[in-house]
Amino acid sequence: MYPRTEYEMSTEDLSILLNACKPVVAIKVGNYVPSGPQENANRAWALLGKKMGFDPMTVRPVDGKGQRFFTAVPSETESQKQDRLKHEEDQSRREEIDRLKAEINEKQNRLVVLKEGK
Repeated sequence: MYPRTEYEMSTEDLSILLNACKPVVAIKVGNYVPSGPQENANRAWALLGKKMGFDPMTVRPVDGKGQRFFTAVPSETESQKQDRLKHEEDQSRREEIDRLKAEINEKQNRLVVLKEGK
């Protein structure tokens, strides 16, 4: 079991969840009963859990933070975790390379200006 992790949902995801919790207006025809707010909310949390990689049955709010923040237990497998960590590491390395190249370019431009005496 993974340790509890903090997540932040997008404003769009929050809107979907809040809309799912609203009462369902329906005209009853026959024995059909539409799903209620709790069922809709559970379904919305399940979709968000699948999208973000957590077990929707483990969601808890985070005290002192807004509605978009919550904790849950990740649902990824060990191989998925390794793939995700490798991807995050590769992305971080690429971002640092880009940042360093930009800094080098800026310093080289500054050096040219200084050499020209401007």
